[in-house]
Amino acid sequence: MKVQNPENPETFATDRRTFLKVSAFLGGSILLADRLRWALDLVRRAEADTLQPGEEYLLAKAENILYSACLQCNTGCGIKVKLLDGVAVKIDGNPFNPFALTPHLPYKTSPFETATFDGILCPKGQAGLQTAYDPYRLVKVLKRAGKRGENKWITIPFEQAIEEIVEGGSLFHTIPGEENRKVEGLKDLWALRDPQVAKAMADDVKRIMGKKTPEEKTQSVEAFQVKYREHLDKLIDPDHPDLGPKNNQLVFMWGRLKAGRGDLISPFVKDAFGSVNAHGHTTVCQGSLYFTGKAMSEQFVEGKWTGGRKFYWQADTENSEFILFVGASPFEGNYGPPHRIPKITEGLVSGRLRIAVGDPRLSKTAAKAWRWVPIRPGAEGALALGIICWIFDNRRYDERSLRNANKAAAKADGEPSWCNATWLVKLDKEGKGGPFLRASEIRIAAKEQRKTKDGREWEFDPFVVLSDGRPIPFDPYDEEKAVEGDLLVKTELQGIRVTSGLQLLYEQASSRSLEEWAAISGIEARDIVELATEFTSHGKKAAADIHRGVSQHTNGFYNVFAWLSLNLLIGNYDWKGGM
Repeated sequence: MKVQNPENPETFATDRRTFLKVSAFLGGSILLADRLRWALDLVRRAEADTLQPGEEYLLAKAENILYSACLQCNTGCGIKVKLLDGVAVKIDGNPFNPFALTPHLPYKTSPFETATFDGILCPKGQAGLQTAYDPYRLVKVLKRAGKRGENKWITIPFEQAIEEIVEGGSLFHTIPGEENRKVEGLKDLWALRDPQVAKAMADDVKRIMGKKTPEEKTQSVEAFQVKYREHLDKLIDPDHPDLGPKNNQLVFMWGRLKAGRGDLISPFVKDAFGSVNAHGHTTVCQGSLYFTGKAMSEQFVEGKWTGGRKFYWQADTENSEFILFVGASPFEGNYGPPHRIPKITEGLVSGRLRIAVGDPRLSKTAAKAWRWVPIRPGAEGALALGIICWIFDNRRYDERSLRNANKAAAKADGEPSWCNATWLVKLDKEGKGGPFLRASEIRIAAKEQRKTKDGREWEFDPFVVLSDGRPIPFDPYDEEKAVEGDLLVKTELQGIRVTSGLQLLYEQASSRSLEEWAAISGIEARDIVELATEFTSHGKKAAADIHRGVSQHTNGFYNVFAWLSLNLLIGNYDWKGGM
């Protein structure tokens, strides 16, 4: 039987069974909502100390608390989830977690004691209840039940979903127009199963892609087809071997991914199944921020640059005296509001901290700032280069830390880290920076044979700085012989045009005037001067703290690099109050 509005036959119609199912669902939702309202009322009265005699605050009992991690954002703060009859009714911060409580709680504290007090948690974390009990939350596998775009779905058991994904077949035969369509399953896409053949193919494809002319590439493809004639049926397109085997038609794409899951996904998709297509959300988020951090944290180890970490630096909000937030609003988001906001708030109230904000939007953070600079959207890099330009023009950079070329020099100056500001870089014909100059190239030191920890030999060719105008070879990790270099260098050595790393940054920042950088940023030159003056007036206890507003652009890597280089100019990395 259909239930329909006789006044309007075009209105939504449903049958009796569906109506009863929906009614039961709504009834359950009403019951849950009623239970939550009662529990929240209990919470409010307990917090207000207005519980009636004989009432017990069950949420403060250790057996009604589960400790977990919040995934409402990617920070992963510790949480304590309070249960009532098996239903989560309140979420607070886990006082054992350093993000959720300052000063930190000793781990020897009894859970029965901590049950009576909470850590802090931001509103997004508190909204975890809404996420968990959202009636539209996907808790079963959905399968398309209509034509694409019709928004028709059915739920299917998990076991059925696994079978259909693996086996394929006539999965949509009930849909008009798709009665005879066969869908390939993973068993069909797992075409090339010999890892040695797969590796050989991949190596040959790299050689094909390295050919210079179309004719050379065509000849290489023909040779490839002859060599792998017994495996051509396993390729997506034999005429385009760069597409790879059919295995690549499996694409595994995720949004947020935590450790543990990633340890399973990548080996399965890439190593076991043989697809190259395991992808995260990349620069839809702040990938540029991570990859700039990775590039800047690379270390020269046994002849190669390696070991960079996909991370980024943040300001030490507990000890900073000035923080310039750009494309970031910690009062509304970013990583770690429970961890950072109390420290920022304390600093503002006590007078220890002054903050400024560069953002097109008057954010909640900007509303609390000493200065808000409404820069043009996408002009974050120009603001950074404008500040850098002023710092160079007024020599407000930390010359002592920048001159340190190796570990021994940094150690002698009491610096925890050092950088390549003085290292000499070779220039190409157009005057663009290229590889670092090596000592053997100008015959001031020979290459050395060194051994790795496992006994493998590698060749070390010392880097070079100019010190008082003389080229000096050095090892970046030498802890005995301190080497300092000249900062702004552009010269020629043994017929090789060279410059220093800092000179390259100086020339880029000086390619426009302060007024031009300000115009690009959509602000006044005096705004840049004011920010730069304040930024360089606190020693190492100042920082430029950035987030997605800087990084989520096609030029995000270079935007981020400009801001992190600005921090480098005042030598604040690894210092209390800095980065």
